[in-house]
Amino acid sequence: MDLAFLHPLYEHSGPWASVYIDTSRHTEDTPHERHLTAEAMARDLAEQGADEATCRAVRDAAEELRHSPEPHGRALFARAGEVVLDPSLARPPQRDQALWAPLPRTAPLLDLAGEDPVCVVAYIDRRGADFELRSALAREEAGTVAGRQWPVHRTSTVDWSERHFQLRVENTWEHNAAEIADALAVCQEETRADLLILVGDERERRSVHERLPRRLHDRTVEAPHGPGSRLLDADVEEVRAAHVRQQAEAELERFLAARAPDAEGRAAAVEGVPALIEAAREHRVDELLVRPQGADTHREVWIGEDPDQVAVRRTELKTLGEQNSWAARADDALIRSAVATNAPALSLAPSPAAEEEQVPVGGLGALLRWT
Repeated sequence: MDLAFLHPLYEHSGPWASVYIDTSRHTEDTPHERHLTAEAMARDLAEQGADEATCRAVRDAAEELRHSPEPHGRALFARAGEVVLDPSLARPPQRDQALWAPLPRTAPLLDLAGEDPVCVVAYIDRRGADFELRSALAREEAGTVAGRQWPVHRTSTVDWSERHFQLRVENTWEHNAAEIADALAVCQEETRADLLILVGDERERRSVHERLPRRLHDRTVEAPHGPGSRLLDADVEEVRAAHVRQQAEAELERFLAARAPDAEGRAAAVEGVPALIEAAREHRVDELLVRPQGADTHREVWIGEDPDQVAVRRTELKTLGEQNSWAARADDALIRSAVATNAPALSLAPSPAAEEEQVPVGGLGALLRWT
């Protein structure tokens, strides 16, 4: 997950209000229920010590969701009487919650707002293709390719003239497949889509797939739907979820290989809070890996005003010359450090095998920029 959108949260000091609101339930009583939720969130923050202006800002922002059609939810991050960031969620939180802490509670975003691939679905036939942009929050048309329209169908006869006709049919389709592939590559670049889904006859899908630039081969999937089919939201979600799992598995394999020491005894990956904090202070984290249920995610660490001022013990910060320090969760502190150095983060879904092996140890690990 690219964490760049979180930069505004770390341009100001805390404390912060972090609120997660589920908007996935829609009934006749929804506006009234969301009004009660807004009041409850403000009340919870006040009980935790939040200032009145910030409680009011959160309540007002939550009130604005009373008639929201958002399918999943919204996160609100506020301080000093102002909502600084309010990202939409790609999936609903398990429950509404409001927290008041020195750092914004951003770790849940790795699951709730991240790893939601934007897809371009290409509906292909021999005459061209229609493109559709799909995400968890939206569906919109993304373009059309109209190839050569004649001739496009084979015949079953075998005399010389018909074989010549069939050759022209093949030439027409090869031309159309190349045009579709070129247009799809441009569409992906313009939309920055994470995934391409090809729908249509198996032979036509394959022809387009083979003509795509090599850089897109690993992010292209052929859906098992025939010509004229339209993918339902559930179909797209299944493809997206499989893509996310494959990416996470690949990154975990990369991590496992990198944590093995090289000939000089150096590893390109670390795990456990002390090693991660050292890497964060030295700006060496290339990608942060978080397993949400890991024991170390909520471990208490100490932070200063700057993202690289983080330590296992409070006395370490004083040694580093930091006069002010606060206790914070390890996952939130490491995400702040990752944002400051433009490092992405990845949430690892629960896995019985991985949990048994505790990979990464304590639920927190990182690939390093250099060893």
